[in-house]
Amino acid sequence: MPVIMHVDMDAFYASVELRRHPELKGRPMWVGGESRGVVLSASYEARAFGVEGGMSSTRARRLCPDAVAVSPDHDTYSAVSEGVFAIFSTITPTVEPMSLDEAFLDVTGAQRLLGSPRQIGELIRAMVADEQGVPCSVGIGPSKFIAKLASNAAKPNGLVEVPPTGVISFLHPLGVEKIWGVGPATASALHKIGLRTVSDIAHTPRSTLQRALGAQLGAQLHDLAWGVDARRVIAHERERSVGSQETFSKDTDDLGLIEDELLRVSSRVASRMRAARVLGRTVTVHVRFADFRVVQRSATLRSPTDATGDVHASAVKSLRAMRLDRPRIRRVGVRVEGLVNAETAYQQPMLGEPDHGWRDAERAADAAVARFGPRAVQRATLAGRRRP
Repeated sequence: MPVIMHVDMDAFYASVELRRHPELKGRPMWVGGESRGVVLSASYEARAFGVEGGMSSTRARRLCPDAVAVSPDHDTYSAVSEGVFAIFSTITPTVEPMSLDEAFLDVTGAQRLLGSPRQIGELIRAMVADEQGVPCSVGIGPSKFIAKLASNAAKPNGLVEVPPTGVISFLHPLGVEKIWGVGPATASALHKIGLRTVSDIAHTPRSTLQRALGAQLGAQLHDLAWGVDARRVIAHERERSVGSQETFSKDTDDLGLIEDELLRVSSRVASRMRAARVLGRTVTVHVRFADFRVVQRSATLRSPTDATGDVHASAVKSLRAMRLDRPRIRRVGVRVEGLVNAETAYQQPMLGEPDHGWRDAERAADAAVARFGPRAVQRATLAGRRRP
């Protein structure tokens, strides 16, 4: 019988910020905009007031006026995530990342060296806390489905193990909303036919569920209600990307101002790529409008780059290709994906390109900024311009 773990960092961004700002421990806080933008992560003290990730900062402030808002630092979150996943790799080679802050681990073969599943789970929690200074919750079960439910039950900062013989007693009292694939609409449909717990689903004929929900979903829910989940943990590398975003202090439709802000964001992204010694090939622009709708467009470059000009030119081209007949713009972001090692990647030279160009100039600027601060070298377009 396989032994699967789901490890989930608790309020990840908020936990990292609390590590850096211990004076905020015990206080309601969130990571995100002070009065604009969205909440990316909220401490459990803030969650007690109803604040949650994805909520607008305006609504969060109404719910919890005394909470502290902390600006996000995605570079730090990525670094902590890398450290956490490095710990996972010392436990087992079979790690399936689900996001920056959660993963499935197949520890079936690790028991011979590291002990029982519970001992392995506690080892992971201790190593993450000791080396990265953030808490995590661990769920253990015979399948991915059960392990995920167990980690939810373990939050915050706990461990829940569901042995094969305990699957039914753990699973059946839960509400139908806990099953994968059951969102508000499906839950409502289940409630209408009198099904409110997982046990109710398990003891409903498969054919009845299929008539009510469709052949595929009905069969899937019936299997899951009995703990049947044959999906394996598939080890693979996490997707790598570098990105940044900026929220305007006032919504704007000034295209020149928006393109200047894209330059600032592109410069930040390119600088981070050079620091990480990577090049990227795909540039994605994200635009959030005043009505909170989001549009994004991606473009693939002829060859990988870490030059601000290349990233910005692609971002502007994608922006101009968008239909900007929506309300005014609230936030812009740039993300570069398809990263490769800068030392080994081949870059197609441009006809007539000089031996030393913008990439060399930007490396020199990076060195000056590292030594003298962020205002040591700035692009003339942005010099003296206050952030919008």
